[in-house]
Amino acid sequence: MSADLGRLLGGVGAVLLDFDGPVCSIFAGYPAPQVAAELVDVLRRHGVDVPPDLASEPDPLEVLRRAGAAGDDYVTRAVEDALCAAERRAVETAEPTPYGREVIGAARQAGMSVAVVSNNSAGSVTAYLAAHRLAEYVSPIIGRAYADPDRMKPSPEPILQAISAIGQPASRCVLIGDSLSDIEAARAAGVPVIGFANRPHKGEAFWAAGADAVIVSMNTLAHVLLDGLPNAGR
Repeated sequence: MSADLGRLLGGVGAVLLDFDGPVCSIFAGYPAPQVAAELVDVLRRHGVDVPPDLASEPDPLEVLRRAGAAGDDYVTRAVEDALCAAERRAVETAEPTPYGREVIGAARQAGMSVAVVSNNSAGSVTAYLAAHRLAEYVSPIIGRAYADPDRMKPSPEPILQAISAIGQPASRCVLIGDSLSDIEAARAAGVPVIGFANRPHKGEAFWAAGADAVIVSMNTLAHVLLDGLPNAGR
């Protein structure tokens, strides 16, 4: 696996990190199902007839997607605002992913740019990185487009924004993500992708979706960056 990663990363000039997963668990102290329930309450307060499947939806991003699909821009903005506020609270108790910090440091030490490309709000990502003294190492931060959930991953748009800002061709970037939407977005953007299988069931699905490599710990990636790629990005 390390040899495969070494070959994959050998020509890379920029590492693009998904946020919730590779960098931290944003909802570790403020559970995602609680946030989703609060967003459902926002829908109800705006007169939306919430079907049972949406009422029990545990993923706040899916609640936002459903709100956007309904086509009421005012309601979508209300859900977006509530989610942004919840994410800013959530980062105060977010749990850093083991070796996520080391990956950022190792990539920079190898001469690579490091960006975050997230379906979470840019404000919450920025707040987390500042609180954990990582902000100076990560740029750009591409977060969720405001009240426009169709532009979230698996859309390739946020990844394309990141590689444009970095100034690297897609083939010299690599995305590390922990969801199928990350894999799909990277494939659509023409960017190599490493699946972070932080749950046992994810690895097989990542391979099937076209991941170029799969890791189960960010430590694996940090070691390859530190030990196997001297001056890789230079």
